[in-house]
Amino acid sequence: MLTVSSITHVAIRVKEIERTLDFYTKKLGFSEMMRLDRDGKLWLVYLRITDDQYLEVFPEGEGERAAEREAVGYNHMCLAVPDIDQTVRELEEAGVPLIRPKTMGADGNWQAWIEDPDGHRIELMQMAPNSMQAKAIERLRSA
Repeated sequence: MLTVSSITHVAIRVKEIERTLDFYTKKLGFSEMMRLDRDGKLWLVYLRITDDQYLEVFPEGEGERAAEREAVGYNHMCLAVPDIDQTVRELEEAGVPLIRPKTMGADGNWQAWIEDPDGHRIELMQMAPNSMQAKAIERLRSA
């Protein structure tokens, strides 16, 4: 059986690279790691989430927005945050509007939702100690 240890990156295509980089670096605090060129032209930018998790950003996307929630394909990315209330305050201070307010999810975790400039949905989640995921992790560790 295949062994997978983690998700290393999510890749998105965007319309305006500088607008997107401004959002992820200045508003969400990601660091630009590196750029790759192809045929003398920017091909993609790596943004650091953690030392081994990245967001790949490809420029020159077609269309105006990411696909709607119900469309087949990429739906959203979830970022873990240590304190959802502080995160919401920092987003408000940075001028990033919530598309869904802080709420308790069906899984028992606190969450709030934002979109990047191209409409890619981002869930921000504070995992609760008694959430469904936390209980499943404990169950799997003790199995």
